[in-house]
Amino acid sequence: MTAVHVPGAPVIEDGLLVSTSPATGVEAGRFPVATSADVTAAVARARAAGQWWAALGFAGRRKRLLRWRALLAQRIEQLTDLMHLEGGKPVADAVVEVVSAVEHIDWAARNARKVLGARRVRSRLILAEFSGHLEYQPYGVVGVIGPWNYPVLTPIGSTAYALAAGNAVVFKPSEYTPAVGQWLVDTFAEVVPEQPVLTAVHGLGDVGAALCRSGVGKLAFTGSSATARKVMSACAESLTPVLIEAGGKDAMIVDSDADLDAAAEACVWGAMTNAGQTCIGIERVYAVEPVFDAFVAKVVDRAGRLTVGADGSDLGPITMPAQLDVIRRHIDDALARGGRAVLGGADAVQPPYVRPTVLVDVPEDSAAVQEETFGPTLTINRVSDVDEAVTRANALTYGLGGSVFGRRRAVAIARRLRSGMASVNSALAFAGMSTLPFGGVGDSGFGRIHGADGLREFGRAKSITRRRARSLLPSMTFERTPADVARLVKAIKLMYGRS
Repeated sequence: MTAVHVPGAPVIEDGLLVSTSPATGVEAGRFPVATSADVTAAVARARAAGQWWAALGFAGRRKRLLRWRALLAQRIEQLTDLMHLEGGKPVADAVVEVVSAVEHIDWAARNARKVLGARRVRSRLILAEFSGHLEYQPYGVVGVIGPWNYPVLTPIGSTAYALAAGNAVVFKPSEYTPAVGQWLVDTFAEVVPEQPVLTAVHGLGDVGAALCRSGVGKLAFTGSSATARKVMSACAESLTPVLIEAGGKDAMIVDSDADLDAAAEACVWGAMTNAGQTCIGIERVYAVEPVFDAFVAKVVDRAGRLTVGADGSDLGPITMPAQLDVIRRHIDDALARGGRAVLGGADAVQPPYVRPTVLVDVPEDSAAVQEETFGPTLTINRVSDVDEAVTRANALTYGLGGSVFGRRRAVAIARRLRSGMASVNSALAFAGMSTLPFGGVGDSGFGRIHGADGLREFGRAKSITRRRARSLLPSMTFERTPADVARLVKAIKLMYGRS
């Protein structure tokens, strides 16, 4: 019997994962579904390849990673067309995503030696006879479980940094975007044909679970908070360290001295780009009373001009069909509880699309405020002052990103947000800045990708001490004498005994 295909929903047919467009149902590709044994074998091959890759050194890896970067840049149209076909992402959004990914590959390749390379560390007077040395050694194999909403930028945020650190990578792309994931693996194999340094395993959640239990040195996961807990549980069986980038419910705060036109422009972009399917998307806004009405009007004007459709539109389809029910539930609940739709509303969900929706006066305990929506919807609530705004923004268990618009107090407000990242007078900017770490707190996860912290995430700190002289204050030996201990006590009192 032939399987029934819901556009965009993954289907397994004759042992193959079938990927189709959520907008048109056109097939994007078919990929062998990995068994648990296949995953184990892939990790074993990667472990051997990783030894070869690590032995290339920073210079050898840099050379090959920069070739991959160049290949992605040269074939950007091919990749973005595939992203548009498989996930429904508008081509313009896909271009922005690939540009950011290329920048991250470049930075990781160029900076790995500086961040992770062996270096001397100063010793203190009490152990002056020793020199200190620090380096970061690769884990060997890193498993990466990627998302569908940013199928290039997000996995490359882990993969490129793990590769630059000297690891091989086994990548499990989302079952909603396997063709994009395989494209990345295949292009890397073009520039590194010698060994399977970057490989893919395809399938549903059971394949991800098998990767967690496969013996990788570390696992990097991006996805929902609920799935993150399952990943952590599976990895805990073997004490496999994990890096978790989970869900978000990011807030924007608009202060009384904000540039409202700039704030509205950034708000609409932050909330609606990629049809709102963004973990760091703006889903909540708290605008202070004096500017609330004017700000809402400007947001509605801009969001109301956005086009929705398959080709050439600002917003594409909802990639994961089941998410349509979540978006509909959040809108209906907000309206039922006294919220008002100043744009869109109950009829905004028109599968596979959702029209831009702006809700105001939504109770803080409603699903639209408390839960991740992952659609082109936005709640805007008025607050008396920025203190109330910060309190409401920090009230949830999520803590990924955030945004603040204002002049005099904006940076101070951003520091008060309980989040791993924040943008001042912009939205989402931190995601594309390769020099800054990316990650959250609370239910949004832990660990960091990007920047120097992102490189260190994929290397184990190795500390080495080397004796270079005789000990003046012998202590770590049974040959010490009572006089040695007395001199040690006297020295400690002289060095540290004064406040």
